[in-house]
This record gives sequence, structure tokens and C-alpha cells, in this order.
Amino acid sequence: MISYKKSQSLLKKNIIEIKNENILSINAINKVCAKTVYSKVDFPSANNSAFDGYAIKSLETNKATKTNNIKLKILKTISAGVKPNTPLKKFSCVEIMTGGLVPKQFDTILPVEAAKIEKIKNTKYLVISKKVKKNQHLRLKGSDFKKKEIIISKGQLINSSHIFALKTLGIKKIIVKKKPNILLFSTGNEITEKNNIPPWMVRNSNSYYLGTLKENFSFNYIYGGILRDNDEKTYYTLIKKKLKSNIDIIISIGAVSAGKYDFVPKIIKKFKTKCYFKGVLIRPGKPILFSKIQNKSYFGLPGNPMSAAACFRFFVYPYLCNILGMKGEKPLSALLQNDYTKKKNLTRFANSQILFDQKGKLKVKILKDQESFRIKSFLHSNSWTILDQGKSKFKKGEFIDCYLQNIPNIHLNR
Repeated sequence: MISYKKSQSLLKKNIIEIKNENILSINAINKVCAKTVYSKVDFPSANNSAFDGYAIKSLETNKATKTNNIKLKILKTISAGVKPNTPLKKFSCVEIMTGGLVPKQFDTILPVEAAKIEKIKNTKYLVISKKVKKNQHLRLKGSDFKKKEIIISKGQLINSSHIFALKTLGIKKIIVKKKPNILLFSTGNEITEKNNIPPWMVRNSNSYYLGTLKENFSFNYIYGGILRDNDEKTYYTLIKKKLKSNIDIIISIGAVSAGKYDFVPKIIKKFKTKCYFKGVLIRPGKPILFSKIQNKSYFGLPGNPMSAAACFRFFVYPYLCNILGMKGEKPLSALLQNDYTKKKNLTRFANSQILFDQKGKLKVKILKDQESFRIKSFLHSNSWTILDQGKSKFKKGEFIDCYLQNIPNIHLNR
């Protein structure tokens, strides 16, 4: 049986290829950028006004005082969305609305609240009684994004903020990694889709939970149904067929331990595998199985609810990061609020609650009732803590590593 650290090393070395696709940027949400995206333009594309006011040339106000007013002739009004076409005239200005493009001869804005207007015959003048500084209340060209500036780096998970920027900058298409196709099977005679069940049956919940993670964890989910204890030959044929399909990862839940009807390891060993491990020094999820078969990957997750959830979070998702070229997650470091003891030779994944205290410090509490069949503590948790192999006692006040429960930490590590 291997350590958790060794298992992660094997997963990194045995990745499968996920192809790229060129898609509309508006459809790229929760996909992984496959080629760094650069801005093709400056944004703003030209100087524009941050206020309703008057665009003026600051140099012409240098000698303005309360006793020596400078009068600037108001030539016209420029609103947002209108191309400015104003000939250069000394001691002139234009009225301008927020977002209006500032003609090149002007270099500063006097807000309307600070403006004094005087009408002489049928002509309006802006009266300046003190010097106005250059570049006041201007949105300068390229002050938000410069041409050739990186917008999204290769390997980043694309979120709504990225879509905002891409549309703003006129980037219509980008190259992303295709979402991996995951085919999942439940196993066992005891698994049922019925609601009213006898004590010897179990409602099918693992597959539904894992299916809900597809958007946050960036994969396409296909459910293959329930395999019964006598479906060993059928399953072998099914996997053989799927090796020629567009499925990237096959996952089964249950039938990986050492019981009479735990047929998954026996089936996987019939294939020519490029990597194989079964059993990792972890809790929950110790019987987990991984294999690379041709250009597909196979994960056999244990059937207990917390074992399946933990193994997806700490085996399948890190593997998805590897094959999509994403940077690995960084843990959140939080102060432990309660003492905790585990077996020294195991890595422990524990249901936990992270929160900020009144001083803004991140703290974490490991919840009670951590047995792998229990769901209640998972319901009340919002995170997992990882308690590393090689240490048995963890004391209140220590810093420990935490991972968000149903979304990747990658959303925070930007």
C-alpha cells in the first residue's frame, strides 16, 4: 500500500491527452485556457472623461487667478458614443459628458460642479479663476489594459470576470482545453433508485453528489447506471468498448475492496495497464484504485459516501488539474480550533468548518462523527482538512491545510 504523496506523484506521471478547441469567448466559462490570451488593443482606446464637465487645455489656465479670470469659449457638447470633431482654437473648451472622447488638444477636465459659465452676447464662456492641473478626471488611453498585456494565462480556469474582460476587449474566440468526459458507474446489488426501500437496500446518492460537481470542477458527466454483483463479464465488455469512445475517465463507485463481490480490481487487471495502484494509506478511502488503460484513465472509488467524496476531491480532481495543464491548488492555512488525533501512518481527510473570527483570522474546526458512512458532518462542513502522514496528534492553535468542500481552492488562488 502506497502513501498519499506517492499516489499523487504517480497521477502526475500518468496523464492522458486532452485536446484543445477554439471557441467563442462567451462560451468559455469554467473551461481551462490552453493558450495565453493577450489584449489586442489599449483600453480605454482613447482618453475619455470620467465626469460630466468641460474639457480644457491646462496650459491656458496657468495665469488664471481670482482677479485675473481666463475665459474659454465653449465650442460644442460632446456626449458618450459620439466621434469628436473639434478644430483647434486658442482659449476654447468643449462641454463633455461622462465617457465622452476628449479631443486631442485638451488634457484635463473641469467637473460641472466646479464650473462657472458666463454668457456674452449669444456665446457661452467657461470662466476659470485658478490654475487647473493636467490630467484631472481623465480616463487615460490604456490605463486599464495595455495592448499585448496578458488577460488570461495558459492553465487558468476561466470565470465570469474573464468573460467580462474578453468582451470588453473585443476578444471573440479563445483556445481552451476541452472538458474531460467522465463516465461513472455505481456498483452493488444493494444500490437502488427507489425512495421507499427495505433496510437491506441503499439509495443511490454517491453518483448524484459527484454529478453535481461537474460545473465547479470542469468536466462533463455521463452516468452509466448501476452494475450488479453478477455483472462482471458485462462490465469487462463495456470497458473494452469505451476504450474506443470519447470518454476520457471512467469512474466506478464500490466493488474495489477485498470482498467476494468486489470485482473491479479483477476486471482492470485483465487490461494492459500502463500504471496501476490499489490501496493508499489514507482515511477515508483506503481501497482506492487507479489505472491508466491505453488513452483512458480509470478510478475505482470506495462505496462509502465519505470515501467516495474524499477520493474524488483528492485524487480525481488533482488528476483533472494535471491533464488540463492547470496549476495545482494551494491550501488555505487556518488555525485549528480543537485538538485532533489520528493514526500516524495515514493521511486523514476530515470534514471541517472554516470561518473568520472577530479579528479576521481564518480558523478551522474539525467536526465530530467522521466515520465514512456518515453524511451529517459533511452536511454541516464547508471544507476538508488534510492531516498529513507521519504525525498523530494535532493541537489547537496549529496551522493546518484546508480545501474548500464543493469548489476548488483554485477560485481563490488567482
